[in-house]
Amino acid sequence: MLPARGKHNLGGYGGRISDDIGSPSGKITTAECGMARKAKLFTIGYEQTPHKAVLDELEQAGVKLLVDVRAVTSSRRPGFSKNQLAAGLDERGIGYIHLSGLGTPKEGRLAARSGDFKRLHQIFTKHLKTPQAREEMDELSALVKKAGPVCLLCYERDHTNCHRQWIAEIIEDRNGVRVENLAGKQV
Repeated sequence: MLPARGKHNLGGYGGRISDDIGSPSGKITTAECGMARKAKLFTIGYEQTPHKAVLDELEQAGVKLLVDVRAVTSSRRPGFSKNQLAAGLDERGIGYIHLSGLGTPKEGRLAARSGDFKRLHQIFTKHLKTPQAREEMDELSALVKKAGPVCLLCYERDHTNCHRQWIAEIIEDRNGVRVENLAGKQV
C-alpha cells in the first residue's frame, strides 16, 4: 500500500508545490530531506538558429515563460518578431512578455556590432540604473519567483558577450537561481 500523499510548498523553488516522497510514513518531503533542486533561469539567443529549433529547445527545457529582453522586437529572421514569436510560443503553451526596459540602448548595440564589448558593458551597466530598467528588473525577479521556469531571449547566440547574461547574473544573485544557457540547433 502506498503512503498517503500530501502537498508541500518547496519554498525557495519558485513557490512550487511538490508531493511527498513515497516514504513509509508519507511525511518526508523533498525540501525536508535536502533534495529540493535550485530553480533555474534559462537564457537563449536565436542567432543562426531556426524558429522551430528555438521553440523545441524551450519546450524541452520545460520553460513556461519567455521574457524578451530585446530593446527592438522586430526581426528580419522569420518567426522572431514580437507577434510571430508570441504566437509560436502560445501554440506550445509557453507565455511571452516583452521587457523593453531591459533591452540594450542603441549606443550599446552599436558597440556590440563593432566588437567593443567593454563599451557595451559600460553602457548597459549605466542603463540598468534608469528607473524603467530598475522597475523591469524588479518585475523580472518577481516573475522568476512565481511564473515557473523562465527564459530570457535576445539575439546573440553567445551569451558571454550579451546583456542577457548580465541580467541573468543579477537575478541569480537576487533570487538564488541557477542560470542555464540554452542553444537551439544551428542552421
